[in-house]
Amino acid sequence: MNGTKYLFLAATLLLGACVYGSADLGDGKYTQATAITGQGGTYKVGNPYKIMGKWYYPKEDYHYSEVGMASWYGDDFHAKTTANGERFDMNSLTAAHRTLPLPSIVRVTNLENGRSLVLRVNDRGPYAKGRIIDVSKRASQLLGFHTQGTTKVRVEIMAKESKALKAALLGEECPEETDVAEQTPLPVIQKAPAATATGQSYPKGSYFVQAGSYSLQSGAQNVAARLDEVGNTNIYYVNINGQNYYRVRVGPFADENEAALALSKVQDNGIYDAKIVTD
Repeated sequence: MNGTKYLFLAATLLLGACVYGSADLGDGKYTQATAITGQGGTYKVGNPYKIMGKWYYPKEDYHYSEVGMASWYGDDFHAKTTANGERFDMNSLTAAHRTLPLPSIVRVTNLENGRSLVLRVNDRGPYAKGRIIDVSKRASQLLGFHTQGTTKVRVEIMAKESKALKAALLGEECPEETDVAEQTPLPVIQKAPAATATGQSYPKGSYFVQAGSYSLQSGAQNVAARLDEVGNTNIYYVNINGQNYYRVRVGPFADENEAALALSKVQDNGIYDAKIVTD
């Protein structure tokens, strides 16, 4: 066994001891380990660099969350070396980011259809204006935007998994779980009463801040967990023309001014397309 293979095996074993459980990565076929393991790469943050006249400043940011456009890359880069020394495989669950440490683990949520996927960032890019992440061909298929080419997404770093991956690659001890702010309990799923139904749990005409409407319950839960400290946050299930949706709402509020204040806080959490609704 050569040194590179031995280092990869040791890192994988240590990572397994640090990261527990699995995640639903979109179609039920992939475990979290599929996304977080890679071969031949090293951990690096990197120095500031300049592309097309613009400077980028890589750094460790375990609170990173951003909304923007995603694109995908495939055949032209398949089997080429990534920025941290891995071999790019367009059929694996990986991505390119301009500043996050390499590798890092992120959750990417397609805001157009609610699909959510865990990816390993192992490359730099994209540099097209307005795009914040470039995902592999396979990831774009699972996220449901392969044909259209781009989509609006939310990208969130998974702090515990990213720290564990760093420790594994550097041969360090597992990070303390108490250092990770990802252990907020998920809110209870509630079924929304119809607007005209009796026995409503809130007065008719109440105001809410709707953070989003998702086709996957897991995507709605992730958003609701982030907004729990903003106010009373719940997930409401609705069925429209045979399609299930999970609406993440903060409230209710007695008047529009209170709702506007809550909307500002929700947007401060990176959910810029949130809106005020009434029921």
